[in-house]
Amino acid sequence: MHVLTSRLMVVVLSLVLVGVINSLQAEETRPPNIIWIMPDDLGYGDVGYLGQKQVKTPHIDRLASEGMRLDSFYAGNTVCRPSRLVLWTGLHSGHTAINSNRPYVFSDTDVTVASRLKEAGYTTGGVGKWAMGNPGTGGEPIHHGFDFWYGYLDQSEAHNFYPTHLYRCADGEVNQEELPGNVLLDDPKARGRVAKPEHRDTYSHDLLTEEALGFIRDNHEKPFALHVHWTIPHTNNEGGRVLGDGMEVPDYGQYKDQDWPNTEKGFAAMVSRMDGDVGRIIDLLKELKIEQNTLVIFTSDNGPHNEGGHKHTFFNSNGPLRGFKRDVYEGGIRVPTIAYWPGTIQPGTKSDTPFTFYDYMATACDLTGAKIPEKTDGISFLPTLLGKSEQQTAREAIYSSYEKKQAVRMGQWKGVRLAPNRLIELYDLSTDIGEEDDVAEDHPEIVRRIAQEMEKVTR
Repeated sequence: MHVLTSRLMVVVLSLVLVGVINSLQAEETRPPNIIWIMPDDLGYGDVGYLGQKQVKTPHIDRLASEGMRLDSFYAGNTVCRPSRLVLWTGLHSGHTAINSNRPYVFSDTDVTVASRLKEAGYTTGGVGKWAMGNPGTGGEPIHHGFDFWYGYLDQSEAHNFYPTHLYRCADGEVNQEELPGNVLLDDPKARGRVAKPEHRDTYSHDLLTEEALGFIRDNHEKPFALHVHWTIPHTNNEGGRVLGDGMEVPDYGQYKDQDWPNTEKGFAAMVSRMDGDVGRIIDLLKELKIEQNTLVIFTSDNGPHNEGGHKHTFFNSNGPLRGFKRDVYEGGIRVPTIAYWPGTIQPGTKSDTPFTFYDYMATACDLTGAKIPEKTDGISFLPTLLGKSEQQTAREAIYSSYEKKQAVRMGQWKGVRLAPNRLIELYDLSTDIGEEDDVAEDHPEIVRRIAQEMEKVTR
């Protein structure tokens, strides 16, 4: 009897051990999750680890200390819609259909990073601002690689934080969901999107965050890719009109007693609210024990805004950089960026190698084994993330444009042309990150090479 019991215990323990080993092997061979976190209009100088003193961002700062700072990282554009288009397609703004905020709807010929990851077996989701196709256009997220999206489809609606509805895209359907407590303002100019000041009960950012957390919980046992495209700290406006005090948030929190204008209290509260939600996402990864199998990239869609009563100079939102949103100077396109992947990315590291949004396609495909599109402008920065800088592919230039403005970065050199008939300005970013000293006359050969890059693109 004792012999049988002992044998049974051995069998049971052996089965448990095999299960543990199989589980560990599956975890080792399973491709990593990817979470791309991107607030709207967050400036290079708006975060503590890059010098911000008044607005508190402890969770983002901790992310920087525990991950890798990418301090020469460029958004896809200096405004949001074309910046997202660059991010999704891996093409720079000279090769995308738009390089400004004019409307654009994804077509069947657009290849997105989400569709590539979906083909590679990932469950794909997103929350927040989409901006690539309103309901009924065929440009909705579920038609372009996303299994799930919750938030705004119409970009103009995304600039209101107490909307009457958001959209849920899932199971092949797009459904409009009414938000409780947000009652329509009787104003024909508002086109039915704005809630009355006394009936603004549901703050959209909080819903977006809960949906993002829910997506992680629901899909944490399989490879997933999640885009968190928060809409704060964008100003609250519609069609150029400021709504409310311009920077709407449920409360001013730790800033309520500051001797600041309400718009600046609102801006600071937005940033700190978003920072707290970054912490919630990281905490959930740890709770689910998937933090070591998840790459998190935190960034911003473009430089800081100067709208809705908020002044980008109030908190020095562009830090040491020149310019802000709608500029192709560094302040408009260089964005705070962190890569966090415990156990893989060495904590407390920093890279000054220039990378950009259109590198995300190649990087995500390289990381997951997905097929990189034949037509791409990007390079994979995965070697840099892995600490293998000697294997990092070198690049000739990073191209940016907004309407008729163009910018090209080549190594330490940055060329700016503000109009086709203007001379190219040249800055040495290794000594002049603020782009104060135009040295074009001293380096005609560099200017010539930059001009050649700009002339490859015609609009």
